[in-house]
Amino acid sequence: MEVFENVVNWLNNLVWSTPEQFPIMVVLLLGFGIFITLRLGFVQLRRFAHGIKSVMGVYDNPDDTGDVNHFQALTTALSATVGIGNIAGVAIAIHYGGPGALFWMWVTAFFGMAIKYTECTLAVQYRIKNKDGSVSGGPMYYIERGLGANWKWLAVFFAAMAVICSFLTGNAVQANTVADTMYSTFQIPSWISGVVTATFVGVVIVGGIKRIGQVTARLMPLMAIIYVLGALIILTLNAGSVIPAFGTIFTSAFTPEAGMFGVGSGLFLTTLVWGIKRGLFSNEAGQGSAPIAHGAAKTEEPVREGVVALLEPFIDTILVCTMTGLVIVTTGVWQERHEMVYEPGNSNNTVEVVDGGSTLIIEDGEPVNGTVKRNDFETGLFYLTEGQNEEFSGTLNIETGTFTDEEGNVIATVYTSIIENGAPLTSLAFEKGLAPILPWGKHIVTFCVLLFGVSTAISWSYYGDRSIQYLAGDGAILPYKVVYLGMHFLGAIFPLATVWAIGDIALGLMTFPNIIALFALSGSVAIASKKYFKKMDGWEDEN
Repeated sequence: MEVFENVVNWLNNLVWSTPEQFPIMVVLLLGFGIFITLRLGFVQLRRFAHGIKSVMGVYDNPDDTGDVNHFQALTTALSATVGIGNIAGVAIAIHYGGPGALFWMWVTAFFGMAIKYTECTLAVQYRIKNKDGSVSGGPMYYIERGLGANWKWLAVFFAAMAVICSFLTGNAVQANTVADTMYSTFQIPSWISGVVTATFVGVVIVGGIKRIGQVTARLMPLMAIIYVLGALIILTLNAGSVIPAFGTIFTSAFTPEAGMFGVGSGLFLTTLVWGIKRGLFSNEAGQGSAPIAHGAAKTEEPVREGVVALLEPFIDTILVCTMTGLVIVTTGVWQERHEMVYEPGNSNNTVEVVDGGSTLIIEDGEPVNGTVKRNDFETGLFYLTEGQNEEFSGTLNIETGTFTDEEGNVIATVYTSIIENGAPLTSLAFEKGLAPILPWGKHIVTFCVLLFGVSTAISWSYYGDRSIQYLAGDGAILPYKVVYLGMHFLGAIFPLATVWAIGDIALGLMTFPNIIALFALSGSVAIASKKYFKKMDGWEDEN
C-alpha cells in the first residue's frame, strides 16, 4: 500500500507540479488562454453582454436541438465548478501565497473566460444526436470529429480519464468533504451522511440531464445567494477595511511580503503560481469538463453557447472567490493564530523528533527535542486549559498519540494555537466577521459545503455518464450510475488522501488532450465567431 501511495504521489507531482517552480500544466493552460484571447480579439470583454442576454433567454427557441436551455446548462456546469474550491481553494492560495494570490486568480479567470468560450463552442459544434433524441457533446467528440478519426485514441483516453475523475474528484472526494464537515460540526456519523447524500444524488441523476438541469437551476442560485450574501454582510460590517484589503491584494501581487508568523512566502513566483493553480482548479477552464454540460444546450448556434460559458469563470472566480478572499483578508484571520484542541491523529498535524524517536518532550508548553506543525506551520505553545493560562510540561508519544504530564498522568485534552488553512480558515473568517450580529456565522460555510459538495457530485455524474456512453454505449449508463452512487457512499466513510490524488491525476490527464484539440481547432472557432457575430450584429440593428 505504501508503494502504491508513493507511485500515486509521484504521478500527481509529475502532472501538476513539474517543474515545481512553474508547472508545465500552468504554462499550457495560461498560455492557451492568452493565445485564444488575442486570436478572438478579447471576446470575453466584447461579448460579455451578449452572454448575459443569452442566459436570460432573449434568443431561446424551444424547438432548437438540445436537452436543456442556456440557463440550465450554465447552472449545471457552475454546480460542478462553484464548490469546495471556492471555499477552501482561496484560503489555501492566501495561506501559501499571501493575499496577492487572489489577484493572480483574477488574471487566470480573465483568460479562462476565453478558454471556456472556445471549448464550449466546439462542444455544440461537434456534438452528436442520439437515437432517443438527446444529444452528447464534449472534448471526446470534438477531438474525434474535429481532428479526424486518426485521433480517436486521444478521444478515448480523454473519456476514460473523465470517468475515473467523475468517480473520485467529482464524487467520492465531495462526499468525504461533506461527511467530514457534518461530523466535525454536528457529530453526525459519516455513514449517515453518506446514505443521505447518496440517496439525494441518486434521485436526481436517475432522471438524466433534464432533471439535473432542473435541480441545478434551483440549487445553484440558492447556493450563490446564501454564500455571497453572507460575505457581503461581513464586508458591510467591515466597510472601512475593504479598500485597504484591495490595496493589500494588489500590492502583494507584485511585491509580496511574508505575513505574521511567516504566512505567505513573500516570494513573487510563489504568489503567482499559487494564485494561478488555485484559479485553474476553481473554474476548471481548459480541463474539458464543462463542455460536456454545455454540449446539451438547446441551440443551433454553437457560438451562442460559447458566450454563455464565458460567464462561468467570471461568476466562479471573479465573483465568488473574490468574496471569500475579501472576507479572509478584511477579518485578518489569515495571519492570526487560532486556539484549538490538539489532535495527534489528525492527518494535518505532523510531529518530528530530532533523534528520530517516538517521544516528544515538552517543557513549559514548548517542544524541546523536535517540532510540531499544522498546515506546514509550527504550532504555538501547548496548554492544559482553554485560554492559554496553564502551560503543559510532559511528553507526547507519537505512536499512541498520548500526552503524559511530568507525574506520569495521561492528559486527555491539550490545547495549542495554529495557523489555519482551507475550508476551516474560511469558516473562521465567517464566524469572526458575522460575530457582531450572528453567533453561528461559521455554519453558513458548513451549509454551503453541504450544498456545494452535493451539487458538484450531481453535475459530475453527467460528465461521467456521457463519457461512459462514448466508450461503451447506452447500455453502460445504468451500471455506471450504480457504481457512481456506491463510490459516493464509500467516499463518505473512507479516508481519501490517495483517492484525491488519483482523481487529480485523472483531471490533469483530461486536460492535456483537451488543450491539444483547442489549439488545433482554434481557427474553426475564430471563423464561426466572426460569422455568428456578423449575423447577430445585423439582427440587433434591425431590432
